[in-house]
Amino acid sequence: MDISLIGLAIGLLLLLIPFYFLHLYRTGLVRALAVGAVRMTVQLALIGVYLRYLFEWDLPWLNMLWVVIMVIVAAWTAVSRTRLSMRVMFVPSIVAFFVTAMIIGLYFLILILGLERPFTAQYFIPIMGILLGNMLSVNVIAISSYYGSLRRERQLYYYLLGNGATRFEATLTFMRDAIVKAFSPCIANMAVMGLVSLPGTMIGQILGGSLPGVAVKYQMLIIIITLVASSISVMITCRLSDARIFDNCDRIID
Repeated sequence: MDISLIGLAIGLLLLLIPFYFLHLYRTGLVRALAVGAVRMTVQLALIGVYLRYLFEWDLPWLNMLWVVIMVIVAAWTAVSRTRLSMRVMFVPSIVAFFVTAMIIGLYFLILILGLERPFTAQYFIPIMGILLGNMLSVNVIAISSYYGSLRRERQLYYYLLGNGATRFEATLTFMRDAIVKAFSPCIANMAVMGLVSLPGTMIGQILGGSLPGVAVKYQMLIIIITLVASSISVMITCRLSDARIFDNCDRIID
């Protein structure tokens, strides 16, 4: 069932409720919400038009180009939100996002779905978008926690090094805490999936006419591949960026 423009406008009116509360409590977020809502509307409208032609043309090289653009934007957004050095983190983030998305995405499309043409726009772009979106949010939390705590508690890090620990051993505590913070929400959501919450992908498929059993199988696998992709991308990003964070003597570069 399609949504009419009038129905869409009525739906957007719901934003008046959070606008009211943000204004009432003087949060200073009214302007941010207004800008975010306008950007979301414009960007999704343009993407809707673009994807229509992208699906019609269905050119593998153009689909790959679009994914590369998505990777660059995702990496830039992730590094910006962590407030870390763009010079240090940008390239590792791009490599981690692209390599992970391609490996896990093609694994899903070829081995699980059994597609002979995995670069078909209808399947390739949505799966890459789902993977990149989840990797972005998890990477922001993990990287911010890891490098933030490492710099705040550098004396502990140097103490461990001074007592004979390798760099891996000295950073193990910081990495463990970052992983716990990043993945605890994902694991918690997974544990109550279907009982407390019904995921958007599954609901969208059901509303689009898919059978509930089919929608459930897709949702289960999407949850799995996004969790796996997020974990791999965090590891790759941290390992690649460590080469720029530490010098040859394992000292933290400011």
